[in-house]
Amino acid sequence: MDFWKNREKMAWVWGTLAGFLLLGIGAVQNDFSVIWKKAVMICMECIGIG
Repeated sequence: MDFWKNREKMAWVWGTLAGFLLLGIGAVQNDFSVIWKKAVMICMECIGIG
């Protein structure tokens, strides 16, 4: 398992920054509203409200 010992200790920062970057790109392209609507409809159907 020497591979994991030699990894950069701050690699999680790069992963977090990449995640925020992709979230920002999605928000600029107005994908957030589409995904939010789908999530709400799935939740409503599972609970049985809608």
